[in-house]
Amino acid sequence: MIRAALIYALLSGAALAGPDTSLRPPAVAGGALTPQGSIATPPRNAGAKRAIAATGGIASSLRPSLRSRKLEQAAKAKRRLLAKGAVCGDISIQGKAIGRVQPKLKGCGVSDAVQIQSVSGVRLSQAAVMDCKTAKALKTWIDQSAKPAFAGQGGLRGLRVAAHYACRTRNNQPGGKISEHGRGRAIDISGFQMHSGAEVSVLKGWNAPASRKAMRRVHKGACGPFGTVLGPKANRFHLDHFHFDTARYRKGTYCR
Repeated sequence: MIRAALIYALLSGAALAGPDTSLRPPAVAGGALTPQGSIATPPRNAGAKRAIAATGGIASSLRPSLRSRKLEQAAKAKRRLLAKGAVCGDISIQGKAIGRVQPKLKGCGVSDAVQIQSVSGVRLSQAAVMDCKTAKALKTWIDQSAKPAFAGQGGLRGLRVAAHYACRTRNNQPGGKISEHGRGRAIDISGFQMHSGAEVSVLKGWNAPASRKAMRRVHKGACGPFGTVLGPKANRFHLDHFHFDTARYRKGTYCR
């Protein structure tokens, strides 16, 4: 009787065992229970199955190639080449960083100067020293005013630079205030060079019938990107060039 009772107790304990002690079925193809008890969703189509198999079970989307490998490599090479000479954090402003320019007179000098060779593909006749704020203003003016103004004359290829950084007084007048040129905030443009080889000077082109409209457009277009804009109508010192600088005034841009 005692033996029979023990056997009955053991069998009753196995019957009352909880679900944690039960054996779970292995995964079955077609979406059966996984060993963890979750439903395994089968791939929807053969293409998805192949993608999962190729990636070891992780599906990945395939993106179509939009251009040939040769064109992509050429574009990357061009970007790398341009990036080597990029300054002021802008790939379209080409030149080199030269750091601090020491002043010769009190009030002159540039703390973080760059030497610009070209802007938006437009070459400068001489490498011009300035700060990045002035370089970016020059880019805005070239893109929005200078290029469009001369588009009908063959397109703008270069700028004739009359002056850039120079530690001097305004208009070189003895005892005068330090010019914005002496702070790396100014550039003087005396001519515009076309892709055809022709050049339009400020002195001769300001009132010439063929270039008068373009000259007015580039002068007006500089009012905004630059804080000071001076041209042939400003005074006798600017008959042959435009003076642009990034000085700011309470009343806004000074344009003459």
